[in-house]
Amino acid sequence: MLNLLGEYQCKLDAKGRLGLPSGLRKQLGEAEKMGFVLNRDIFEACLVLYPSEEWKKISKQVAGLNRFVKKNAMFIRRFNNGATPVELDASARINMPPRLMEYAGLEKEVIVIGNGERIEIWDKAKYESFMDEDVDFASLSEEVMGGLDQDVDA
Repeated sequence: MLNLLGEYQCKLDAKGRLGLPSGLRKQLGEAEKMGFVLNRDIFEACLVLYPSEEWKKISKQVAGLNRFVKKNAMFIRRFNNGATPVELDASARINMPPRLMEYAGLEKEVIVIGNGERIEIWDKAKYESFMDEDVDFASLSEEVMGGLDQDVDA
């Protein structure tokens, strides 16, 4: 199971390619060779890069939804819309599809974040604005994590 960590400042080149940070590449290990799926995030205006094995897990969950339920069909269509298989080139770069770049507002400076089993790609200014939002993180932490069993070694 992947647990990708780290925040990296990167730049897109003139052709819209993103060099995957070496810190993330080391954490990916063999998963790097299996390719990725790049997609829109569900909640924020950023992109998500899923290692292929992680995308397969999510796709299996999505495939389990009944397409004859309108909300499910709408979710499946929207979730899969834009999902694009990508691979690293010989220089460890990802060719970013223009429509996805437009969705996330990616131009030159980006922030690449290891976030568990996925990698988020943000426009630098949008990410900084998101992180500067006034959120009571202590209360949020208590609400989200406060009721969990603290025995993580079990």
